[in-house]
Amino acid sequence: MIFTLGINHHSAPLAIRERVAFGADKLGHALADLTRERPVREVAILSTCNRTEIYCAAESPDVVVDWLAHYHQVPRDELAPYVYTHNQPEAIRHAFRVASGLDSMVLGEAQILGQMKDAVRAAETAGALGTTLNQLFQRSFAVAKEVRSSTEIGAHSISMAAAAVRLASQLFEDLTEIKVLFVGAGEMIELCATHFAAKNPKAIAIANRTLERGEKLATRFGGEVMRLADLPERLHEFDAVISCTASSLPIIGLGAVERALKKRRHRPIFMVDLAVPRDIEPEVKALGDVYLYTVDDLATVVQTAQANRQAAVAQAEAIIDAGVQSFMHWMELRSPATAAGGVVPLIQQLNAQADEWRAAEIARAKKLLAKGEDVDAVLEALSRGLTQKMLHGTLAELRAGDAEMRAQTAQTVSRLFLRSQSKNGQ
Repeated sequence: MIFTLGINHHSAPLAIRERVAFGADKLGHALADLTRERPVREVAILSTCNRTEIYCAAESPDVVVDWLAHYHQVPRDELAPYVYTHNQPEAIRHAFRVASGLDSMVLGEAQILGQMKDAVRAAETAGALGTTLNQLFQRSFAVAKEVRSSTEIGAHSISMAAAAVRLASQLFEDLTEIKVLFVGAGEMIELCATHFAAKNPKAIAIANRTLERGEKLATRFGGEVMRLADLPERLHEFDAVISCTASSLPIIGLGAVERALKKRRHRPIFMVDLAVPRDIEPEVKALGDVYLYTVDDLATVVQTAQANRQAAVAQAEAIIDAGVQSFMHWMELRSPATAAGGVVPLIQQLNAQADEWRAAEIARAKKLLAKGEDVDAVLEALSRGLTQKMLHGTLAELRAGDAEMRAQTAQTVSRLFLRSQSKNGQ
């Protein structure tokens, strides 16, 4: 059984989401810990600024919820009200919708697909991904590709980066006169820097833990690079600060912002914190000359052009419905033979039985040849032996039971073994 459970921007506030987020460097340990001594066969963890989701093949999701609370040292009773759980087929549908950007704060965003692929790679590296989840994700990616190529799902959306620029334009009359600091050098910061650079700000700077990666981004936008350690002393130089790192602790504290405001003589600072957990201490928002926005604050900005998106959403949902049905059919084929539609295990048993018969007859033929028996006679005996083994059970069934049962068996046997005659009779 496939389950999806977690929290996202729909179910939980930022204060809760940041407590159960997984940094990229922690995923391997988390996956190993979850699968160790727990009835979880396969698992993958997707952790972004908007969601922490666990996709698993298991008997029950309860043990995973317990683990999530324990791993992050959050009381289960405190976490449970915000956790959603999907069983199949809704778990499958949810994976397809997430990959397609239909469950994102920014409808149709492309970034989530890359994040999901990163989650799959992490699960593969940790040895936590098996056939079932691998197939689920590969089909999720295929559905997402079809949604993006066949619909205009992302054509009318406004990205977080564009929303940040829009908010900055409301505060500053002329963006060409401001200095912008980007904290981090990941994909989101690159996207934000691209949007702000298009407005030709007075200066751009990149602050990053590793200078090498920061330098690449700074060079691209004609900016400078600095170390994170230099932030407190230089924060006052910048009118806008956009931060998105993978740090587990705040990088910009209340004290540093207060000192920066004094040096700026209380000229306003525009700040956007796109990180989960947060890079900027929440208390900063209370300062009078700071305009601080989190990912949740930007949600109202990106919810535009809703009417234009409805047709695209309907098209996307239809594609996803077809994908869910196809995957469920695949799951049914792989279920035990006793379950409705489960034929793959039976096919495997039939192949194993046939291989056993074949091996026995070949071994018998080799012994006869070694004794000097005629080759044609040995081949005749081999073919006869295989034929008898394959037909024995069928012939026995034809002779057994009452007249009605024999008639049904005869019909089935005719369809399976007399196909050439059936074609000629048509």
